[in-house]
Amino acid sequence: MLAGAIASVSGFGIGSLLTPLLMLSMPTAHAVAVLAIPHALATIIRWLRLRSDVHLPTFRQFGIASAVGGLAGALLQSRLGSSVLTLVLAALLLLAGTSELARRPVPLPETPFWRLTGGILSGVFGGLVGNQGGIRAAALLGFRLQPRQIVATATASALLVDAARVPIYLLSAGPVIRGNTHLWLIASLGVTIGTFVGVPILGRIPNAVYRRLVGGLLVLLGISLFAAAL
Repeated sequence: MLAGAIASVSGFGIGSLLTPLLMLSMPTAHAVAVLAIPHALATIIRWLRLRSDVHLPTFRQFGIASAVGGLAGALLQSRLGSSVLTLVLAALLLLAGTSELARRPVPLPETPFWRLTGGILSGVFGGLVGNQGGIRAAALLGFRLQPRQIVATATASALLVDAARVPIYLLSAGPVIRGNTHLWLIASLGVTIGTFVGVPILGRIPNAVYRRLVGGLLVLLGISLFAAAL
């Protein structure tokens, strides 16, 4: 429930919170596969609630590029993934988060070039490290979007990734998913409740408060990645 609510407010959080939890009792690859279904379900619900707030110019350029880059990075993860990349991503998240907390955000030019470049780089990097949501949200904070637009655009991008990866997990890790039906059913129920709770809260958060809130979450995620890498 907490993960679903946080994702509804920030655009990321389900994988960041629940994957380490499941990793206490199963390998990382199994945890990712089991959580693919709850993650996709929450993303669909969140998109349905926020689809009218998707910032189409940003989604068509940054969002689609981010989704394509994320899938490419995920495919290359076994070859190029390393603790060094995780440390670099953690540093980027800490930089983005602290700049928001200090009210010194780094704005990105709202041009097709920067949207495409930011989308591809954040997607590939997130896919390589295995944490796409946080770096996607950090990049979207650089554009001049309202809170609901940030979450809706991030959600629409994540939906493309889920649509591509869930069938792959069902084929490649079907026995693991079937053997842990009780886990993904419970997780699905929790993230669904959390999503319905979180989306109304999002609409009540002023822009300045929202940016500091997401900045704090990015700092926490960066610290957790540092700990995991070390």
